[in-house]
Amino acid sequence: MAYRPLSRDQTWLLPPTLEELIPVDHPVRFVAAYVDALSRADWQQLGVGPDGELRGAPAYHPRALLGVWLYGFMTGVRSARKLEGACRDQLPYLWLTGWQRPDHNTLWRFYQAHRAGMRRLLTGTVQTAVQLGLVDLAVQAVDGTKLAGNAARERTYDAAGLERLLARTETAITELEAQNTTSDDGAPPRLPPALHTKQTLAERVRTARAALQAEAAGPRVNLTDGDAVLLKTRHGFVAGYNGQAMVAPLVPAVAGTTGLLITAAEVTTEANDSQQLRPLMAAAAANLGQVAAVTLADGSYATAANVAACAAAAEGLVTPAGPPLDQRPPYHKERFAYDAATDTYTCPQGQELTWRGPTERAGELPVRVYRAATAVCRACPAYGACVKGRSGRVLERGPHDDVWRAHQARMAEPAARAQYRQRKQLVEPVFGLLKEHQGARRLLLRGWAAVQAEWSLLATAFNLRTLARVWQRGRAAGLDGAAA
Repeated sequence: MAYRPLSRDQTWLLPPTLEELIPVDHPVRFVAAYVDALSRADWQQLGVGPDGELRGAPAYHPRALLGVWLYGFMTGVRSARKLEGACRDQLPYLWLTGWQRPDHNTLWRFYQAHRAGMRRLLTGTVQTAVQLGLVDLAVQAVDGTKLAGNAARERTYDAAGLERLLARTETAITELEAQNTTSDDGAPPRLPPALHTKQTLAERVRTARAALQAEAAGPRVNLTDGDAVLLKTRHGFVAGYNGQAMVAPLVPAVAGTTGLLITAAEVTTEANDSQQLRPLMAAAAANLGQVAAVTLADGSYATAANVAACAAAAEGLVTPAGPPLDQRPPYHKERFAYDAATDTYTCPQGQELTWRGPTERAGELPVRVYRAATAVCRACPAYGACVKGRSGRVLERGPHDDVWRAHQARMAEPAARAQYRQRKQLVEPVFGLLKEHQGARRLLLRGWAAVQAEWSLLATAFNLRTLARVWQRGRAAGLDGAAA
């Protein structure tokens, strides 16, 4: 078989245009169309003056810089230096910038100045999809994922660890100062780098210790990122954040394809997900313009307080509610019958538990305590199986017990179980795509506010990937000119 001719000295009689370099259905064209459609009000909300400054040298157009960042987040290129290289070497970025090559300092300054305003872009992507009828408002799913921060786990210390580190650092500073003063050389013009580093570390330790003493940073603090917390993952503990997302599916008949859309995204430093359900539902409703009919959530969100709040707001919630009654232990609390008229419980052996008073726990609503007589429980044939201690059986009744029991009954129905089985296929693939295709396994910024903006832009880029695929199918008429 003959070889094709190879020559790197070829020239063009008529040079190609920018339009010829990129296919007509390339996703970068959708990004450009989306950015170009931003209104003056949108740019002002981003903190960008759409007309530029009258004085000074011409600057790169914000449409080019924002497009580079959005397309970078879509393709997993999230650092300013890598974006600089992409703007120099890759045709989609060269097309996006009009063959201009902004350096990493320019890109970083734009991102740093406007990343907080970029959080509004997530709302824009959701509203665009809603206006085009792409979002299935019948169901949504919420979940969280642990994100490794830009900080080492080993740099996390408790109060005792900070004291030991500060003692070692101060000892090292003393030794360095002694070496500096006993030297035969003349006085250095500036502080030795080694001493400067130790003093900086000591100052960080003192600041962190003061924060712990003031109980402002929790039981531990990370010296690299003071907002990052230790979170347990399947691969061990990491210093990072808990990323939350609400996800809704597309309407295949309208979109011409299946797909998922992130309707709300938040970052928290709490390992427990239960407190994030209602804020995520409220944020999703605000972005969508209405409340989804049903929200699917896993067991980490299944608390009586969340169920009661959703019931009070008439919002559908489907979560695991534990095994059915016939699969619970014989003396589980659910097997005790409550009589509202007498305000008593009756155990499976027919004995009565009476109200003994309220009790309170930090951060929780008061609960009512019910107890059986000690002598009755000791004489009961179930003593030992029902009661573990020496006193009578004790039950606690919370303010949402009735709502929780009703929720358990609903979740035991086949229709609710079938609904819940949709959860995995809705929200879990989103986290996989964010981490594998958009490089979100590790965050690049430090501090909660910066991480929140980074997570929001990742969600925005995910939505743009979804909408670009719909646009490629050509089923959403006018999508490339839709305003954000």
